[in-house]
Amino acid sequence: MNKILIVCAVSCATLASASAALDTNKIDELTGLNGKPNEKENTYKVTWPRTDIKVSVDGWRMPAFMGLGTWATFSETKDGAMVMGDTVLFEDEVNAALMAALDNGLNVTALHNHFFFEKPRVFFMHIEGEGNAEQLAGAVKKVYDAVKQVRSANAQPKESFGEKSMPEKNSINVAPLNELFGTQGDAKDGMVKFTFGRPATMHGLKIDNTMGVNTWAAFAGSDDNAVVDGDFAVTEDELQAVLKALVKQKIQIVAIHQHMTHEQPRMMFFHYWGRGAAKDLASTIKSVFSVADLQQVSSPR
Repeated sequence: MNKILIVCAVSCATLASASAALDTNKIDELTGLNGKPNEKENTYKVTWPRTDIKVSVDGWRMPAFMGLGTWATFSETKDGAMVMGDTVLFEDEVNAALMAALDNGLNVTALHNHFFFEKPRVFFMHIEGEGNAEQLAGAVKKVYDAVKQVRSANAQPKESFGEKSMPEKNSINVAPLNELFGTQGDAKDGMVKFTFGRPATMHGLKIDNTMGVNTWAAFAGSDDNAVVDGDFAVTEDELQAVLKALVKQKIQIVAIHQHMTHEQPRMMFFHYWGRGAAKDLASTIKSVFSVADLQQVSSPR
């Protein structure tokens, strides 16, 4: 019995010491929020309910309590601290928040929806970071500040990107894009799509382009007024660098998630949208192939 009591005393003392290592007052100060500790898990969590925008789901006015709460949780590590969080965002806030996260040393690990038929549309951006607790808290604040800056400019979420209207008829000149990508795209009705396989394995079976492990880019509009949308297949280690490269060139990231389970290597997929001259957009997308080993992407089949 005495041995058991001694072990418990040591464990409790260790937890108390770890909890004390996080300067929670400083985290509150830097994030501008008032957090709460969880003694059982030895964490400290700050929250920001998105009560500034009224959200309805299927016609029902949804309280923030039901899932519209932005949060970030801090935990001590051997070398400093870790933060994980989820950020509630409206469409026109997403890329400002994503850029702020990446610029301040945080990783963006997912971007997706939680609801159907909500107005305005709501997205959730997951973040993660490791390092000095104060630096992490400051980075989280930068993300929240980016969101607030968007809302201060426009009280209500926008309902479009604000770009000029698209041509009524698609007329993309395919030849320059074929040359740029080094392959023949799939052309249809003035549009063109390029698809590149990314080999992986699942349950011992090789999977590639036609099984859905691919990066693609589709172009519509005219040569000087085009849209590109598509999907990148990247490994976990490549994700942050590729996201940052595209966001820096004004490409909108619209989703980050996985498409499968038990694949090797683990693949992450992110969807994007861009506006501009067709060749400029194609050059931007192609330039990212050289980031984080994407030059190894195979040619389409």
